[in-house]
Amino acid sequence: MLAQYVYTAAEVLFRIVRHGRRWRALLGDREVGRYDTPEDAVHGLREAGPAHRLPRRLGDWRFIPAAPLGHLSPPSPSALARLASA
Repeated sequence: MLAQYVYTAAEVLFRIVRHGRRWRALLGDREVGRYDTPEDAVHGLREAGPAHRLPRRLGDWRFIPAAPLGHLSPPSPSALARLASA
């Protein structure tokens, strides 16, 4: 999962998602723009949706840190034997 800032308004989800070295600003499923800093993305989202009253400070958004994808380890020989006998 990518690092992102999230703010939930009454009818739409706003997200600022890290995309390489830039940040994508998303209003629901629609991309508003790509920015160099998350603060610039907040400004772009505030301009795109002024009626939603988004917080100005990035600290008021919920931050979800990047997490590695959860991969399963391959099954052990004993697990394969149990599956084969079932």
